[in-house]
Amino acid sequence: MNTQVFKKITEAGYLTAEKAWSYRAILRYFYIQHERMREFLFPEEIFAHLKEQEAFADYTMEQLHLDLAQLVQWNNLIARQETGRAHTIEEFKKKRFRYQSTPYTIEFERMLVQMEKGGEVFGGSLEKKEFERLYQSLQEIESIVKNGAMPAVDECAQIWNDVFTYFSSISKNTSDYIAHINSEEAEERMQTEAFLVFKDQFTTYLRDFIIGLQHTALKIQQLLRSVDKAKLFPFVEQVVAHQQNVPRFEDLGLDEKELLSEQLEKWITLKTWFLGNEFRVSELDSLQERTNEEIRRITRAVQRLGERHQYFRSRKKDYLHLAKWFDSMENVDEAHRLAAVAFGLSHTRHLYSDQVPTDDIYTDVWEETPITHETKPRIRNYREKTRPGAVVNQKQKKEAMKQAYLQEKFAEQEALEKYMQGNEIRLDGLTEVQPHIRKMLLGWVGKAMAKKDRTFKTEHGRTVKVIVSRDKRVVLHATDGDMEMPAMVFQFLDELPVG
Repeated sequence: MNTQVFKKITEAGYLTAEKAWSYRAILRYFYIQHERMREFLFPEEIFAHLKEQEAFADYTMEQLHLDLAQLVQWNNLIARQETGRAHTIEEFKKKRFRYQSTPYTIEFERMLVQMEKGGEVFGGSLEKKEFERLYQSLQEIESIVKNGAMPAVDECAQIWNDVFTYFSSISKNTSDYIAHINSEEAEERMQTEAFLVFKDQFTTYLRDFIIGLQHTALKIQQLLRSVDKAKLFPFVEQVVAHQQNVPRFEDLGLDEKELLSEQLEKWITLKTWFLGNEFRVSELDSLQERTNEEIRRITRAVQRLGERHQYFRSRKKDYLHLAKWFDSMENVDEAHRLAAVAFGLSHTRHLYSDQVPTDDIYTDVWEETPITHETKPRIRNYREKTRPGAVVNQKQKKEAMKQAYLQEKFAEQEALEKYMQGNEIRLDGLTEVQPHIRKMLLGWVGKAMAKKDRTFKTEHGRTVKVIVSRDKRVVLHATDGDMEMPAMVFQFLDELPVG
């Protein structure tokens, strides 16, 4: 294992130091100039930039030199002595330096800029077009691998980089967006009335993504299954060759085998994301399930908002309509019937019993026989009285059941051997079987289908392999009926046990 991965990152010390306000301002200026392709900066121009800010009104050149020295010590900056412009010995003695930021520092600042743009919430999006672009790039790889005509090294590297650029964007954007809509802020917004205006757009966005995803994802899954890893290896070798052709002064310490292993691991990660493995379902299925769940969650939120709105709505018009309806009744009996429909029965008492004398749902209450119900006391320490019982020896009963079971299995074994042809049973060679034999054979088929190699062990300890024909079908005749099914062969892979 590379121990450099877990080393202490001293370059991150400027982010939490006591003088982080000055260190961060200096290194942010270095990052901006790096993006403009200016690598080396002098203290004078750094000081001039800092003095433009109000927070550095009392900042001095001596403080700047101390801060620069500290950043050099933390490996955030690299100092180089400038000797070409020294006109006097005194200027040379002052050791005029120019400074360059290190790669760690640039990546820290780049990350911080991205986080500052996003604020304190997750970003991301659900872009179905990225799946289409990924599919197009994978098609190019599939075409190259199947045809065997390998293009130039740089073209292979470009296609490979396109695939994993789109894949990285998909995994990052989808995970960020799912986290965004599951955040506490999004949950609070769903509880407001303003969400009702936004919900149609939100639901349409999620449904369009699901439709586009289902359209493209199945193609990607099928393509990934069709690409053989052994045939992909020459293509990956071209990618690694391009990486090795890039001239670099530093020695990265990675040989060709490590680079090949790294690229193949990226391909396995891509396949696992779309196809899953033996330990987990694919992230694609998880994404579809979570997106559908978000649509259901939005629907429930809208329903709750509608119910809340309905609860506070005035029912004055409903009551006036109902009052006019009662007023139009000619007699009190009709009014009673209307009241029963509108308000239900009054002064009702519901009785519950756990004893049901009959299962006939059309039996009236007065037609049922009376039952006695014992009400138990509702006190904490109440316990029903029980009588101690003797332990009865069931050894003879167990032995009898055991012998009956063994005789049944022995009879099954004898019946099964009648249908065997050599060391196998062929369905197309059977004439008529008993129902229990058919049930046992179907049980074997179920056990075999659950195994990848279609091999399993029977209750008698025999190892059986089931071979299913894809084209031929047979009719299995039994004493209680016929059953059409694919032609199958049950091969016994071991010898018949003796005794």
